[in-house]
Amino acid sequence: MFNHADAMPRLAPKLAELSSQVLFDDVWQRPGLSPRERSLATIAALIGQARPNALDFHLRRGLENGLSAEALGELLTHLAFYAGWPSATAALEQLDAVLTSQAE
Repeated sequence: MFNHADAMPRLAPKLAELSSQVLFDDVWQRPGLSPRERSLATIAALIGQARPNALDFHLRRGLENGLSAEALGELLTHLAFYAGWPSATAALEQLDAVLTSQAE
C-alpha cells in the first residue's frame, strides 16, 4: 500500500509542507469545529468522493479524535443512502481492516 507519509516529503516536499502547516496545523486546529466533528466531515466527504486511499488515514485519525467504531458504523449506514451503497460497503471493509489492525 502506498504510504503518503513516506512519499509525500520525498516526492512533493511543498505539498507535505502545506499539508502539515496549513491543513493540519491551521485548518484542523481552528476553534469552530472539534477534531471529532472535523473527522466526521472529512470521512463523509472522502466516502462521498470515493477516495479510499485517504480514507484509511482518516478513519484512524477519527478514532484518535474520539469517534467510536459504533459511531463510524452509524455514519456508514447513514451515508449509504446519500453516497451510495457501494461507497459505504467499501468504506466498511476499510473500517474493519483498521479496527482489526488496531486490535492486533
